Amino acid sequence: MDDDARQERIESHLAELARMVEDLSETVARQEATLDRLGKRVAFLMEREAEREADGGAAVFADRRPPHW
Repeated sequence: MDDDARQERIESHLAELARMVEDLSETVARQEATLDRLGKRVAFLMEREAEREADGGAAVFADRRPPHW
């Protein structure tokens, strides 16, 4: 294998790795935005539930069957 072919192979591999790093970086950025958005939603729901409990709201028993079952 001559030096030119070896260098071309290395450059090609490097370009592929750079493209993969960029793709992974974009994926991580999207996941971070999703996690931030979901975290805000959870915080909102926790606040709302705390307010409902403080107001003496009816408890929700999602893990129990309705009485007609």
